[in-house]
Amino acid sequence: MEEQLGSADSRQLVMAYLEAPPISALQAGEAPDAPFGGESEIEDGKLEIGNLHFPISNLPWSEATREDFKLGDREQGIGYRNSPLSLAHGPAFIEKENSYTIKLAIREAKEYGFSDRRLAGLWGVREGEVRKLREAAGIRATFNRVDTCAAEFEAYTPYLYSTYERECEARPTDRKKIVILGGGPNRIGQGIEFDYCCVHAAYALKELGYETLMVNCNPETVSTDYDTSDRLYFEPLTLEDVLNIVSVERPEGVIVQFGGQTPLKLAVPLERAGVRILGTSPDSIDRAEDRQRFKLLLEKLGLRQPESGTALSFEAAREIAKRIGYPVLVRPSYVLGGRAMEIVHEEVGLEKYMARAVTASPEHPVLIDKFLQDAIEVDVDAIADTERVVIGGIMEHIEEAGIHSGDSACSLPPYSLSADLIDQMREQTHLLARELGVIGLINIQFAIQKQEVYILEVNPRASRTIPFVSKAIGVPLAKLAAKVMAGVTLERLGLTEEKRIQHIAVKEAVFPFIKFPGVDTLLGPEMKSTGEVMGIDWGFGQAFAKSQLCTDGGLPQGGIVFISVKDEDKPAAVEIARQLVALGFEIVATRGTAAHLRAAGIEVQTVLKVIEGRPNIVDRIKNGEISLVINTPSGRDSQRDSYSIRRAALVHHLPYCTTIPGSFAAAQGIKAVLEGKLAVLSLQEYHRHAANAELKIEN
Repeated sequence: MEEQLGSADSRQLVMAYLEAPPISALQAGEAPDAPFGGESEIEDGKLEIGNLHFPISNLPWSEATREDFKLGDREQGIGYRNSPLSLAHGPAFIEKENSYTIKLAIREAKEYGFSDRRLAGLWGVREGEVRKLREAAGIRATFNRVDTCAAEFEAYTPYLYSTYERECEARPTDRKKIVILGGGPNRIGQGIEFDYCCVHAAYALKELGYETLMVNCNPETVSTDYDTSDRLYFEPLTLEDVLNIVSVERPEGVIVQFGGQTPLKLAVPLERAGVRILGTSPDSIDRAEDRQRFKLLLEKLGLRQPESGTALSFEAAREIAKRIGYPVLVRPSYVLGGRAMEIVHEEVGLEKYMARAVTASPEHPVLIDKFLQDAIEVDVDAIADTERVVIGGIMEHIEEAGIHSGDSACSLPPYSLSADLIDQMREQTHLLARELGVIGLINIQFAIQKQEVYILEVNPRASRTIPFVSKAIGVPLAKLAAKVMAGVTLERLGLTEEKRIQHIAVKEAVFPFIKFPGVDTLLGPEMKSTGEVMGIDWGFGQAFAKSQLCTDGGLPQGGIVFISVKDEDKPAAVEIARQLVALGFEIVATRGTAAHLRAAGIEVQTVLKVIEGRPNIVDRIKNGEISLVINTPSGRDSQRDSYSIRRAALVHHLPYCTTIPGSFAAAQGIKAVLEGKLAVLSLQEYHRHAANAELKIEN
């Protein structure tokens, strides 16, 4: 794309996209800076009828576009995103913004697709003021239907989308109804796991006799299928769009727990607008989400948390890091799926991170937490009503803390934690759920360092592990949670205590690395996985081996293992190498790792790094000589040096481990495969074994 749009090719490109979807399609994409719905700059602006014109600002097309289309004076500081779709609509949008007056064109603005939030940003007032003015003028959203059966026969599930035309085809019924907010666009960090929860919620509410109304804007989901809900509103997950639906349908309430972080952020503003939120109260949600309130909550309950602080400048961040000590985990305050998170080990890295963060978003503080090195991370999912809290599952992460929970493999039940630590986490889960008044689902992320339990995060909603836990224990947690939010007790639903299973279930993440040539396979605090698989067996090694079979061909049963680890991992690498040698593998390693292994009495062959000449380790991988790669680099320079090793392993479909805990798990899995211990049973058979064991305990 040329920087200037004066060429004939550029003009043709713009004209070709003029037929693309309107503004509402861009709003559904949930861009973090919401180019068509910026925040109001004036706190208490007064909106009055008059000849007030829209200023031009904050639109996602370049200053060059305005110049090229000769649409008025150029403005300072605009122009930052040149997507073809934005460029396509730019001329028309700018003309509209230059010509509208409040007195004459609110309806035309709405018909053209401008959101209340966008208009509020243009006028310098609050979004609520625009809504009040619009509704006072009788300008309300109407809904059109999509005939999903192409007129061949009657469509029983209405698909509706909003317009600002004169006729409304919504035709709401008199039945009692509940609105479920979906997850919106799928992306890394928020995907199909949340759609699973929405679907189960719709089925559960139907069983209770409610008319279910699904709100989602993603056609590639099961929640938007014709046979999932009674009515589908194909709308973006924004405050304005949800309020428009509520004003037409008049539901008993709205459920925000199942769609992930996107609908959860709407809980407080929806309640302020008079909408009843079912389940956990918006105030309790805010206590868990707001960093300061959450810190006070844990202090009140006497629970440990990593030291932390917030900063808007490098100077403030440096003081916090000095106080709590390096390494620190830094992240923006608005992230999803760990986006833009980093583990910083020194002041230079902190300065670079803060420079990027402040430039990108000067108004949002950066969160700084003490990073717990060599800690074990644990996820706990639970369900609660007004009377009791029931643990759904306690999952021990296989990768250490610092790897995003969505990327880490995990085991249910825990495979290495003591009973005392598990009991502590159970007790703290009950305590937090009761204090927050949770009704429905809650997810808590713990970290265990030196036998001390720390709380990292509390999510008063369905987590991405709910489908995995539900399958592992044989209890449809999302379905039960929906009924609890509708007023049914856990006792009536037959779930009064934690299900204790006899088998081990291992969740493993699935990554898209092979499709992205420039992406490193190293895991960190930013989520990279796009899916997950599950392995089940009677022991951890067997279950882990099965999970690897589902991802990319499984674990090797013989051959040569390459090991290259950072200095602090070398003692652990000795034990891993011993286990692999005992299983019949040969070991090759880079010079430093090889010297450490030899000193421990392990037979090892030295192999060259890429920068040391040829034949090097990448050559041996390409020649098919290596069966397994274990590589844990330290620091950015080391990561770059070993990138070619990990990339070669990926391209040649070799199993590779980038963490020490993952390497230990792989060794256990290989041992289980070689001993021929993998069981072949249906999921239902595992659940029957667990049920029979519970009966024996009761008797």
